[in-house]
Amino acid sequence: MPVRKARSSRRPRRKRQPVVPFQLVPANRVRAVFAVLCLGLVGLSGRMAWLQVLKSSELEARARAVQTKRTQPLGTRRSIVDRNGRLVALDEQRYRLWAHPRYFNFPGDDPDLLRKPIEVARKLSGILPISMGQLVDRFGDRASGVKLVEGLNSETAAEIRGLGISGLDLEPYPQRVYPQGQIFANVVGFLNQDRVPQAGLEQSRHEELLRFEQPRSMRLGKDGTPLPDDLAPGVFYEDNLSLQLTLDARLQELASKVLTRQVAKWKAKKGAAIVMDVVNGELLVLASTPTYDPNKYWEFQPSLFREWSVQDLFEPGSTFKPINLALALQEGVINPEGKVYDNGKLNIGGWPIYNNDRQVHGLIDFPKLLQVSSNIGMVKTMRHLEASIYWDWLQKLGLDERPDTDLPGAVAGQLKNKDEFVHHPIEPATAAFGQGFSLTPLKLAQLHALIANGGHLVSPHITRGLRAGNSLAPRGSVRKNVLLRPDVTRTVRNWMESVVEKGSGMGVKTPGYRIGGKTGTAQKARNGIYQPDLKVCSFIASLPADRPRYVVLVVVDEPKGNNAFGSTVAVPVAKQIIDALLVLEKIPPSNYQAKFNAAKI
Repeated sequence: MPVRKARSSRRPRRKRQPVVPFQLVPANRVRAVFAVLCLGLVGLSGRMAWLQVLKSSELEARARAVQTKRTQPLGTRRSIVDRNGRLVALDEQRYRLWAHPRYFNFPGDDPDLLRKPIEVARKLSGILPISMGQLVDRFGDRASGVKLVEGLNSETAAEIRGLGISGLDLEPYPQRVYPQGQIFANVVGFLNQDRVPQAGLEQSRHEELLRFEQPRSMRLGKDGTPLPDDLAPGVFYEDNLSLQLTLDARLQELASKVLTRQVAKWKAKKGAAIVMDVVNGELLVLASTPTYDPNKYWEFQPSLFREWSVQDLFEPGSTFKPINLALALQEGVINPEGKVYDNGKLNIGGWPIYNNDRQVHGLIDFPKLLQVSSNIGMVKTMRHLEASIYWDWLQKLGLDERPDTDLPGAVAGQLKNKDEFVHHPIEPATAAFGQGFSLTPLKLAQLHALIANGGHLVSPHITRGLRAGNSLAPRGSVRKNVLLRPDVTRTVRNWMESVVEKGSGMGVKTPGYRIGGKTGTAQKARNGIYQPDLKVCSFIASLPADRPRYVVLVVVDEPKGNNAFGSTVAVPVAKQIIDALLVLEKIPPSNYQAKFNAAKI
């Protein structure tokens, strides 16, 4: 057998590369390279100096524009809430949708692809309350800046964002909303489309309702996270203050509905209802009709954009008789146990005066005088008070002054000048039964609060101030102006209670509760002559009569019908308001309160 040669384990040697001999580089070449490097270094240094010195401001501004987010204030307003925190007015964020057809592009499209307006309209028509055809018409042939719709809520705006369509722009803006609608319209007012306040508290408390806002600039990280760098102090302050009212939305709604029904039933011109806390002057109800919806103010006549119970004057009639009796008692010209003879008719300076019922009531005491609402008895009673002193008291009560109140548009009443009042006997005679001068329903409520609270003239108001978060604003300090003695007001309250027990106010009687009141049916004058067919029917109540806390006033202007009186027109409204007030304010029955006080003693 042939023998195989063993393979060599050594690998073949590589050929050795030839060694290049070292050669000197020519000096000229080295100088040329060095010169080129030096020129490059000089150029780079010059470029850096140019960018960092000459262009630094411009470049820094461009960098900050990319790295900084700046938001501008939207001009929002603080909310308005009732005494229990229920929203009355608030700003909600709405959106305007703008379209820029020259940028229309869908997610996933080639960046250079331009979508047609009809394709965008097809996607939007399922979200917006606008048909595809209407959207296409709005696009027209415009390339940019097409306003499609406004008033979009946050949910709809989120759906549009979710489409991811380039060329659609959502512009946020605040819109004033009034959740209670017509209930608070005449008190709160409204903003027009330019957000300019036009009436009510929106106008009178404009500066106070502006929310604190300032431009905000923030450095952003790569992922858009705000960085705490160069932030102004207070930039993240959140203004959550709201203006709190003294009004109760529950009572306000009930009063508005009842009053509206009664005004419609008697075909009256207008009506007003007021509930006032006699201790601190807070108004729980300030309702009037007709009114309007501040959310759709453009659908109503501008004449409705006012609260007539603080801006219109009327002659109070018999509801002023308790005030006059208190003045006579205060001056000591009548005795609480005294009596007066009502013969049914008087002639003063050639002017005949009758009782409203044309009846002769004979010898009557003062409770009976109020029960039958005797005009003749009042004239004879107030004759004991010197005319000049009588006029001084009317002025001291502030009949011809604007009430000290935060109610917008409140006006002063009208009172004859002192010379005319003193030298014309008919003036104090008619004033005795509440005619010949005028005031607002608000002023009348304030004066009856004076009787109810023991002689203190408190300032009626509808705002408590600003509150933070969900906490309620504290009650304001009570400013008191003492005018009458407590024993005087207590006597008049007892007389008014007899009107509810035995007289024209019986319609508000409530078992277990002591309530005082007085009806009024005053004629209205036109061209200086009283018209028998034009009346103002009213009723004022204070409760509980033993320890009064509230006055309730109802005024109905120009009800139609021969049976239109304070007892038939105003009392039924007051009754329903009083029933609700007793429940909502948890007022215990008078007999229970008496037993409770006795037990404490």
